[in-house]
This record gives sequence, C-alpha cells and structure tokens, in this order.
Amino acid sequence: MILDLIQNPHYVIDIDSYEGIRNITITIFLFISILILGRNLSKSKNLLLLKIICTVAFISTGYDHIIDVLNGNWRIEEDLPLHLCSLSNLIVILVLFTPINKKIFEFLFYCGFLGGLISILTPQLNYYDGGWFMYLSYYSSHGIIMLVPLFMFYNLDYKLSKYSWLRTFGILNILMIFILPLNFIIGKGANYMYLHEAPNIKNPLVFGDWPYYIINWEIIIIILFYLTYLIFTRKKI
Repeated sequence: MILDLIQNPHYVIDIDSYEGIRNITITIFLFISILILGRNLSKSKNLLLLKIICTVAFISTGYDHIIDVLNGNWRIEEDLPLHLCSLSNLIVILVLFTPINKKIFEFLFYCGFLGGLISILTPQLNYYDGGWFMYLSYYSSHGIIMLVPLFMFYNLDYKLSKYSWLRTFGILNILMIFILPLNFIIGKGANYMYLHEAPNIKNPLVFGDWPYYIINWEIIIIILFYLTYLIFTRKKI
C-alpha cells in the first residue's frame, strides 16, 4: 500500500466501494446526530457547540499544514486555501473569531454544503500516508463545512434570502476569474478549483475536456444552487 501511495499521492476512494459506503454511512450518522442534538439545546448552548465544531476545524487545518511543512509536502501549487472547500473551511474558522454576516453565511451554505457533499461522495486525499489522522481529518473537515451552515440554518435561525443562490453564483464566478489565471501563473501543476484540469475522480458531474467541463460545471452549479434554495426555503419544485 505504501508503494502505491508513493506512486500515486492522490488517494481516491470510489463511492461504490466498501470503504466509500462505510465512510459515507458513518459521516451521515454523526452529521444527523449533531443536528438532532442541537435541536434540543438552548441558543447559548448551540453557540457553544458551534464554537467547538469550528475549533475542531481550526486545529485540524492548522495541524494538516504544519505536518505538510514538516514532511516537505507543502506546495504552493496545491496547499493555498483556494479550493472551494478550503475557502469554506476558512469561513468556518472565522466563526470562532467574529460574528458571521448573512451574505457570508449564504456563501458557506451553498458552496460549503454542496462542495463538502461532493467531496465526501468522491474523496481524493492528497499525499495520504496511510495514517488514520489524515484520513479522519479529510472527512471531518469536509463534513464540518457541510454541517456548520446546516447547523446555523436549523438551530441558530439563519435563513436564505431571495436570490441568495444567484448572488452566491455570481461571487463564485468572480473568484474563478482571479483563480483561473493564478493557476497558470503559479504553474507546476497548480489546479485550484480544478480550473486547470478536471479532478481524477469518478463523478458524473465531471465530463468533457478543458475548458468544456468548466462550462458544464457552470450550468450544473447554478441548477444545484437554485434547487438547494427551493428545497431549504420549502418551496415547491
């Protein structure tokens, strides 16, 4: 296994494998348990629980970067917080230090929840060393960026405003305008937001060569954002 990891530093877990099904099942169980727990707590205790969850994200993220630096695996073309999930994770960490405004919550809700969901369903662990910490860190970090916006929505009365789905789509595209050329400037295989090359995962949402898969994503993302808005505002589809 170690030889395989050296030859292929990106460890991909298939969704239809035993490992993939096991991990998704455990993640969903923990996810639902925490949401249900929050429904039975006061607002002050929910805030405390949210801080604990965000602290876990802070410690896990910091540890990941420190270990990568110490092991010589930290690379500017892969480890800047410019992937969608990394940006969402930064927002989660900021909840520890500052009240989060409505627009940031909405960005986290759409991008964090959907980005985390896709990452949990089609995991790719970079430079996985076979250890449990890196394994658990991946699932906890992506699970948390899904959990936090839902926790805020259901247990702390944050709501989605009208056209929040469209506004978030616009913000996401503005970020892409900056990150796309940055990948080419950094070079050396930089692929933030997977705008330089499609991710090597089994995902029905990833199809076509560059840049056509990005155009496909644009259509898929705006549809997913709108459906998410409809579902969580309890409107009929």
